[in-house]
Amino acid sequence: MSDAIKHECGIAVIRLLKPLDFYQKKYGNALYGLNKLYLLMEKQHNRGQDGAGVATIKLNPVPGYKYIDRIRSNSSQPIKEIFQKIYEPLLAIEEKDGAKLKDGQWLKNNVEFAGELMMGHLRYGTHGKNSIDACHPFIRGNNWMTRNLVLAGNFNMTNVDELIEQLIEIGQHPKEQADTVTVLEKIGHFLDVEVQRQFDSFKKKGYDNREISRLIGENIDVQRILTRSMKDFDGGYAMAGLIGHGDAFVIRDPNGIRPAFYYCDDEVCVAASERPAIMTAFNVRVEQVKELHPGKALIMRKNGEVKELKVADAGEKKSCSFERIYFSRGTDKDIYQERKKLGYLLTNRILKAVDYDLHNTVFSFIPNTAEVAFYGLMDGLNDYLNKHRIEQIKQLGTHPTDEAIEKILSFKPRVEKLAIKDAKLRTFITEDAARDELVSHVYDVTYGLINNNVDTIVVIDDSIVRGTTLKQSILSILDRLAPKKIIVVSSAPQIRYPDCYGIDMSKLKDFVAFRAMIALLKDHNKEHLLDEVYTACKKSLELPLSEAKNEVKVLYSQFTAEEISKKISEILRPQHIFSNVEILYQSIDNLHHACPNHSGDWYFSGNFPTKGGNRVVNKAFINYIEGKDARAY
Repeated sequence: MSDAIKHECGIAVIRLLKPLDFYQKKYGNALYGLNKLYLLMEKQHNRGQDGAGVATIKLNPVPGYKYIDRIRSNSSQPIKEIFQKIYEPLLAIEEKDGAKLKDGQWLKNNVEFAGELMMGHLRYGTHGKNSIDACHPFIRGNNWMTRNLVLAGNFNMTNVDELIEQLIEIGQHPKEQADTVTVLEKIGHFLDVEVQRQFDSFKKKGYDNREISRLIGENIDVQRILTRSMKDFDGGYAMAGLIGHGDAFVIRDPNGIRPAFYYCDDEVCVAASERPAIMTAFNVRVEQVKELHPGKALIMRKNGEVKELKVADAGEKKSCSFERIYFSRGTDKDIYQERKKLGYLLTNRILKAVDYDLHNTVFSFIPNTAEVAFYGLMDGLNDYLNKHRIEQIKQLGTHPTDEAIEKILSFKPRVEKLAIKDAKLRTFITEDAARDELVSHVYDVTYGLINNNVDTIVVIDDSIVRGTTLKQSILSILDRLAPKKIIVVSSAPQIRYPDCYGIDMSKLKDFVAFRAMIALLKDHNKEHLLDEVYTACKKSLELPLSEAKNEVKVLYSQFTAEEISKKISEILRPQHIFSNVEILYQSIDNLHHACPNHSGDWYFSGNFPTKGGNRVVNKAFINYIEGKDARAY
């Protein structure tokens, strides 16, 4: 993506189903689980580079000894720093008495993070300060084991205000107006309620308090806790929780917006945000890794029992399509094929744009995530050429020469690596003009491959959000090659609406498609619609959340996608370049065709999967009209 945006976080959970000594005997390492957690986090490094955190729980601890350990980092290399600190004490032990590192029970009793239940989190902050306090996991502590809650997630809630009000109504005093704290306290409240329910029940039966503590851990109804907690959540989420006595869970929102996968055998149960991370870390096949269903929870009991249970009514599945286009690693076989299909489906549109003149067209891509879509586009061009070659050979008659056939068969699309991303340039200068000059050199080009003022350059990008990098850098450097025309193709449709479920796309004014639509309204003397939609958005905020609808859609409905793309081309073309510029976008229909099982397209279509999403886009438009530079949720 030429426009770098922050996005979803990543989660990883491991429940070891055997004692630590088992892993020492079988794998030669009693800290097998920690090593696997490190792999799971590194293989999801793409999901978070603002910070990271790890938490572990030791099962059946001796009273008076610490059994919950946590470490967090917001350094430039948070995963590395965390595991260096975890393993530093082990290096000292190895020097003194290496045999102790092979004794699982000794490690569990004497070394931090040597537990059976562990969680990792990778943070990409969508808002707020990048402080260590903002890094997951979060802990809600208590002297009762069963009331301790450790929570980490990949989520944004759209109705934080309502959730906070609910906490206030039950007597709590929230210390922060953030969805992370709110969710922790909401689940924590119903955990407390469940523990108290169990306590009262066993007390009536005559058990003493010590026995009751054990019985609560054995009988606590995690499904009930999560069902009551999630009742009023509005957002996209995949969350993981550890309860102090040893139960654990992973939950997924009812629309399946955020991803979650898991794998279990008789030795381990593991969950993560991405399927390939599990496959790589545990060397398992794709069919062995299951997708957690929307509205379900993977509940791992202390006794080793693992079940996927319903905790919310599933809605229409609207898994985030941006995961497929850009965010998730392309090592997942389905994602790889979908990205290729996105490129393939652009073939006809690109052929029309270059007037089918492949002799004078050079194809390339903008590194790095657009590369797979580029391969798909090449497949599409080759399929077109194969049909074209058949027709040409037929026209040669019944006795064509070898030379004539070879000439036809030897022609292939001109493919070159034109744009090369340099290492990041540090812009020490803060003055705007000087900084923009440095930014323009983030990419470099390969010279001598373009026929001046004859060739058209076609470059494919995976998405165009703001268009800033295109305008300030890419188009200018491609113009240095002196092409007749530059065509930039997005494998994703036009991004028109904010995301409120975990992606850092919250302000309408940032979207070049929105700016193009506003410009078209002015061109067509339809600016009065801005006031009408503003009034409708203000009124919508007074309605119950269940009645919220996207009022901004009416503005985009005034123009075709092609008209908006043409205006985007005008907006993004730098005035100082000589080449003509055309910006092309994927259609929403083609997106659905390429990614049929991931139809969450609200940022393209405005069809938000929750009512809270509709309210967010209306608030975002109000902020735009009122000149407020703030997110709408």
